[in-house]
Amino acid sequence: MELHKLGQRAVRAASACAVLMGLMAAGQDAWAGIANTRHNLSNQANPIANRNQVTGTNNPTNPSASTGTEEICVFCHTPHAADVSNPLENPPLWNKQLLPAAGYTTYASLNSATIDGEILNVGSTSVACLSCHDGSQAMDNIINAPGSGGLLANGGDVNGRAWTWTGTNVTADGLLTGVANLTKDLSNDHPIGIQYCGGFGTAANVNTCRDADFVTPTAGTQTVGGVTRPIYWVDTSGRGGAATTTRDKTDMILFTRDFVGGPGNPGGPGPSVECGSCHDPHADATAAGSLAGATFLRVSNTGSQVCLACHNK
Repeated sequence: MELHKLGQRAVRAASACAVLMGLMAAGQDAWAGIANTRHNLSNQANPIANRNQVTGTNNPTNPSASTGTEEICVFCHTPHAADVSNPLENPPLWNKQLLPAAGYTTYASLNSATIDGEILNVGSTSVACLSCHDGSQAMDNIINAPGSGGLLANGGDVNGRAWTWTGTNVTADGLLTGVANLTKDLSNDHPIGIQYCGGFGTAANVNTCRDADFVTPTAGTQTVGGVTRPIYWVDTSGRGGAATTTRDKTDMILFTRDFVGGPGNPGGPGPSVECGSCHDPHADATAAGSLAGATFLRVSNTGSQVCLACHNK
């Protein structure tokens, strides 16, 4: 048992190191990207008017006295003490309290006759997005706040750090409002946690349901910490994405989850549509193709390119 736990810790440590190395390698381009988005919630200047942001400042020697921060990444990520409580999949170095998957109403509740894929409970990377976008806890819920001695295991719970906020879609308590607040009723949103059914009649794509109305995804493998898992994506090189044969941030990313399966559906590890399939949370809203970045889309939706990247219509 202890060896098993040590193995799990080694895999987590290797994954954390890989994430940090990736962030470091991205350098200034990554900084420019996130700085020019609505996900920059810091008190720093930003070209996006009326965005949600804290207006107070950070107290590095007494974080409990802070009313805001100059830091950008801290609202989502931390190099230490991240929440790893999600039993399905933990977002990379997540600095917010991850809420239980129970209590969400999913698209499955509509019993649509056109749904071929299995719909799982909220999980994978979507739990990270919903830790702000379901509106149930403040956006300044931050586990490891800037400065020394700023650690709170629950990030301040529902009310977060009680920092000072301004913006058109935020309450005084830091709760997201407007269309970006999806609430816990996800039945009127594009389904997440749904098995991607592209690959009709494609023998190589064995771990997915098959429907000719969906574009066949590209399949590969990825090894992290000695664990190899299948990875999937829908190539967008003909729809405004990067013209490459490898998975990039402008492709529609499908996230590997374990499906139960059923008649005509083999189950097992397979591609799942999640929030991050269509959205890149770091997409620069001021860069070329900002029509995509303004809503964090992976490619511009001109001519419905996002929709048609996956839906074969």
